Amino acid sequence: MTATGPSPRIRTVLGDIPPAELGTCDAHDHLFLRSPRLPGQELDDVAAAEAELRAFAALGGSALVQWTPAGMGRRADALPALSRATGVHLVAATGLHQAHHYAPELLPGLTDRLTERLVTDVTEGVRPGGGGPGPAAGRRLDVRAGLVKVAGSFHGLDAHARHTFAAAAQAHHATGVPIAVHLEAGTAPGEVLELLCDRHGVPPHRVILGHLGRLPDVRLHLAAARSGAFLAFDGPSRAHHTTDWRLFDSLHALTEAGHADRLLLGGDTTVASARAVTGEGPGLPYLLAGLRPRVEKELGQEAARAFFEANPARAFAVPWQE
Repeated sequence: MTATGPSPRIRTVLGDIPPAELGTCDAHDHLFLRSPRLPGQELDDVAAAEAELRAFAALGGSALVQWTPAGMGRRADALPALSRATGVHLVAATGLHQAHHYAPELLPGLTDRLTERLVTDVTEGVRPGGGGPGPAAGRRLDVRAGLVKVAGSFHGLDAHARHTFAAAAQAHHATGVPIAVHLEAGTAPGEVLELLCDRHGVPPHRVILGHLGRLPDVRLHLAAARSGAFLAFDGPSRAHHTTDWRLFDSLHALTEAGHADRLLLGGDTTVASARAVTGEGPGLPYLLAGLRPRVEKELGQEAARAFFEANPARAFAVPWQE
């Protein structure tokens, strides 16, 4: 008899679920986020987040992955109640963004003992508020992170990125969770994969490259797909809409090259004005009301099921060792 390993599960804020239960997924978005780079546009309204989630659920949405990392107002304390109220599975993140998204006085506490902090967020639970992700003083929430979010810099990787990527890789090896990467303006996917996979030994299929659509270079996208990584196209948010017109060039090229099983779609709502229910939109509903029908029309229902259901179920699943 052949021994089998643990069954893959996706770590949501209400506990681990089988991948088949994830359903239609927004693979990269934000219900809560704040940054000194976006003054006055904070996502911090729980009622607005619930209204947005309900609108998403009414269109058939059943899961959302929030990529907001530590220290950026991720509001992990509010996520379980939102998930219960709306019926939408929510996956929370740990990790760190670029250094300029934090007040300078906060960075030492966030980056110190970072690997330990990331692992603790995944295995034991995150700390509430804007504090660091790890074992420092403060009560822990019964909310465990299901991915690590890190960020590259423009056309390269600065010292802060290299530090956070090394910690993310170690946290992946300790827990199995995927690493989701903010590519600044869609640049440097090759450098990211070289650092994470070649140097730190992270399997490419455990890496999710975000914002590729912001640099609509199909050759670059094809090379990233050939590596085995997941590719997240996440541009409908108002702040990032300028390359929407090139999205389907990439989706067509990648699908025709046999990489439909590597593609993820998300909205990446980063500012309050981008919400549909309380702002100017397009918000969470657009992903299913606007984008999915076009995917079905141009690429077929099988591709749509892959982008919105099958691929997220694989990308965020982990064979947990309990």
